[in-house]
Amino acid sequence: MLKPRFHIILLALIFSAGCIPKNSVAQTNDHIASQLKINKNLTDDQLLDLVQKQTFRYFWDFAHPVSGMARERSNEAFDYGNEVVTTGGTGFGIMATIVASERKFITHEQAAARTKKIVDFLWKADMFHGAFPHWMNGSTGKVIRFSPKDDGADIVETSFLFQGLLTARQYYTADNAVESDIRNKILWMWEGIEWNWFTQQQNVLYWHWSPNNGWSMNHQIKGYNECFITYILAASSPKFAIDKRVYEDGWANSNTFFNGKKYFGITLPLGFDFGGPLFFTHYSFLGLDPRGLKDQYADYYEQNKNHTLINHAYCIENPKHYKGYGENTWGLTASDSWQGYAAHSPSEDLGVISPTAALSAFPYTPEYSMKALKHFYFDLGGKLWGEYGFIDGFSEEHNWYAPSYLAIDQGPIICMIENYRSGLLWKLFMSSPYVKRGLNNLGFQSPALK
Repeated sequence: MLKPRFHIILLALIFSAGCIPKNSVAQTNDHIASQLKINKNLTDDQLLDLVQKQTFRYFWDFAHPVSGMARERSNEAFDYGNEVVTTGGTGFGIMATIVASERKFITHEQAAARTKKIVDFLWKADMFHGAFPHWMNGSTGKVIRFSPKDDGADIVETSFLFQGLLTARQYYTADNAVESDIRNKILWMWEGIEWNWFTQQQNVLYWHWSPNNGWSMNHQIKGYNECFITYILAASSPKFAIDKRVYEDGWANSNTFFNGKKYFGITLPLGFDFGGPLFFTHYSFLGLDPRGLKDQYADYYEQNKNHTLINHAYCIENPKHYKGYGENTWGLTASDSWQGYAAHSPSEDLGVISPTAALSAFPYTPEYSMKALKHFYFDLGGKLWGEYGFIDGFSEEHNWYAPSYLAIDQGPIICMIENYRSGLLWKLFMSSPYVKRGLNNLGFQSPALK
């Protein structure tokens, strides 16, 4: 049995070792945020439009020029230079591009062309048993290792990528050469992912495989955390699907899966004490619609909403008495911090608020999220609002404001605000016949399956 929070702790250790912002790629000043004018006369809808549009610039203006993929972050890390692109973050960016097309930030034709550029690049990039690595070189498509032995397939990042690609396949439906090629290449890559091979013939999925190190990382994917979508897609595969037993005996067989306790009077069905970082409620649910989604373990809208409400209540109670915390300043999730990257949560509270936490929670807590948004923009905008939307994190307690943006934090802001406003990405992803089959195979109930 793996120790709880293995992956979150791993991330924190990896990033804190080398990700204190330096050698900015996207910025020439310490705080680009202070250079942008804050418009005090916006309606709620205009503010949401502005946030989505400005944040989208991360995936449009700042995309890698060769591949079109999303850069890992706006500042260099690990001395890798400017070439690091992220597969999972690119999946989020592909979905954000669909939102931008529908909101008329760009034309449909521009959106299709950029998506084709990414798909064409992935078609030729390194993959391992059909799965992609976590990081790649955005010019060559070659692996950039994420950690010493993580230099091959990462099926969790691959699942975030294909959540976006399957959504795109449902969106780009025109009968023309560009959109036909998008659909065909996505299908061919999707059919080639050998999900069941990543079980090592056991009833659990394994996160990594390396051509140099084999299965030596040996990390089983067990719940409850951000990897929910990995099991959904693994069950949805047309050629290499996992059995339901893998979901039941692997994902749900964990000492951090069931919870059932109350925090601030709110029952949490699944997961860590206090729920863990809020990205658990975001990454898997950019496309996967939690509304009415149920299985034998939980109602996933209730799970996500209650997790968010617990996070909100904790910030209001503010047991560590950090400056700034309260009804208008809340939201703990993984992001940069004043001492490196950290998986912020009520159980790991460093006094850092990550704007993506409250803003990506709009589908679950719209009133509380809007209060946070207005405070972040109207009151703190001079410190938080920048070239690509809101910076990655800030701490009033430590007078620290991140000079960075991360793909995996900017993407959910655009996508989850859109799901709150129109349900667009949820409708597209859930309309995929592959997704429907996977959910049925695992015994889920959902209005999308009727």
